[in-house]
Amino acid sequence: MSYTRFAIYYLPPAGPLADFGAAWLGWDVTRGCEMPGPDLPGLQDITMTPRKYGFHGTLKPPFRLADGCTLADLKKAVSELASALAPAQCDGLRVTPLGRFLALTIRGDTESLRRVAKACVRDLDGFRAPMSEAELARRRKPGLSARQTALLAEWGYPYVMEEFRFHMTLTGRMPKSDIPVWMGILQSQLPDLPEPFVVDQIALCGEREDRRFELIHRHMLTG
Repeated sequence: MSYTRFAIYYLPPAGPLADFGAAWLGWDVTRGCEMPGPDLPGLQDITMTPRKYGFHGTLKPPFRLADGCTLADLKKAVSELASALAPAQCDGLRVTPLGRFLALTIRGDTESLRRVAKACVRDLDGFRAPMSEAELARRRKPGLSARQTALLAEWGYPYVMEEFRFHMTLTGRMPKSDIPVWMGILQSQLPDLPEPFVVDQIALCGEREDRRFELIHRHMLTG
């Protein structure tokens, strides 16, 4: 399989949360296949945007591989990074509106999770191809702070390092009036959320030619 971009994600381990996410979005990123979802009017529409990425939390945003780097090199580097990183732990997860979309976000202190994400962004950045001017312009959206603009230029994404906020996207953007409705539906569909929420693994994922992401390999955090 050839891939156009790569990313480092948190993917929930096999179990109720992973099953829910795959069915809700209609794409199982772990197995690289479509999944039947609940029969809810409008669900296909509100999940269209996040579907191709699968149910995940981003640790290092998608990037093209730099010239001279190979997938084998990247795999080795991710494995070495995971062996040096200790797991992260937070109090739990909750459904939260982020602007005009819904996601699972962290309850409690996020510093240990920020540490993992920072290492993924920083230590693997040598594998990221520089962005073109067109890509930079596309990501340089109105409303970015000066610091976010600087992070975009340095790391290829504005919401990294101290601007990082872990989330697992559940919908695309929707009208504000629809948010309470879908909040209620999600609360009725979600399995019991983990308490505490532990990130003890990272996942190297690749974007296929059909623009959907799939798991390449999981690595346990053993540092």
